[in-house]
Amino acid sequence: MDNIVGSGVLAIVAGAVVAVLAFIPFVAISYRRRGGLTLWRTVLWASAAVYFWAIWTYTLVPVPESDDYRCRGVNLRPFEFVDDIRSAVAVSGRYLTDPVVLQVALNVLLFLPLGFFLRVLGGRGILIAGLSGLVISGIIETTQLTGVWGIFPCAYRVFDVDDLIVNTSGALLGSLLAFAVPAQHRGARRAPDAEKPRPVTRRRRALGITCDVVGIWLVGFAVSVLVQAVITLALGEAATFSTDEVASLAGTAVSTGLWLVVVLATGRSVGDIATRVRFTDGVLPAWVARPLRFVTGAGAFVLLGALPAPWSAAATALALATVALLFVWRDGRGLTGWLGRRRLVDDRAGVVSPTVDRYAA
Repeated sequence: MDNIVGSGVLAIVAGAVVAVLAFIPFVAISYRRRGGLTLWRTVLWASAAVYFWAIWTYTLVPVPESDDYRCRGVNLRPFEFVDDIRSAVAVSGRYLTDPVVLQVALNVLLFLPLGFFLRVLGGRGILIAGLSGLVISGIIETTQLTGVWGIFPCAYRVFDVDDLIVNTSGALLGSLLAFAVPAQHRGARRAPDAEKPRPVTRRRRALGITCDVVGIWLVGFAVSVLVQAVITLALGEAATFSTDEVASLAGTAVSTGLWLVVVLATGRSVGDIATRVRFTDGVLPAWVARPLRFVTGAGAFVLLGALPAPWSAAATALALATVALLFVWRDGRGLTGWLGRRRLVDDRAGVVSPTVDRYAA
């Protein structure tokens, strides 16, 4: 039971990491291919990220902690599991709860989501589901047979040709079950109305802000780790300064600098671009409005947060003002729109007069 729980937790953590890394591209692609982002497909894609890792964690983890383990055998006889089930049930009399039956059933269930996700998210049919199940199962079984490609001296799990059969069957069954999902919610085809303008709502604006916060944090973190690694390799213990502070400063400078360049070049933040929103022209010229967009956004929040106390409190004030102003206007235009008398519109819409405010609260 501990192994099952541990593998599940590991899959969830790994899936969450992938979801965070893919968050901005996922939002941007959704708004361009489907016109927007729905909770249904978001949950499905997040589930698929966790499921991908669950395949590996449940089939390869836990790995032996030392060389003191028993080498496993090989089963090359197809459908041996049928005889195993007959023998086990004849002894126990339990058709649904016998461990041998449950093991086969769990192998089917493990690959069932693969066929489901391939049809619902990828628009792929039963042939691709079957081939995918066979290939992925084959890679897993070969990895087990070779002791994770030679890392271990022998296989610590059984190579079983029946697993190929059962896992492939699970993928095929999942593909068939996916027909229960309405056709309009299946597949990766570009939606016919993908270029149709949508109203800018508070939820959409909050999603854009989240993209900015996540994106600027990821860039800053990646740069910090890279700088830390370079300093450590170059200087090691000879460093006479705090490498953590230098790495953090570099991460902040690069991430906020990147957001500043994007805003000055386009008038929009990364989150605005991902969610396909733009500000209308207002009372300020572009050379004022664009820097204003930066100093009221995520870039300024990160810069203010990096200042020493009590100046860093300004970051908290900016965040509170941003959240509060989300509820003032229906389009969530925030400080940028309020100060520049601008409102947010869908970038798929034509030029709209700033005096016409259909989405005002």
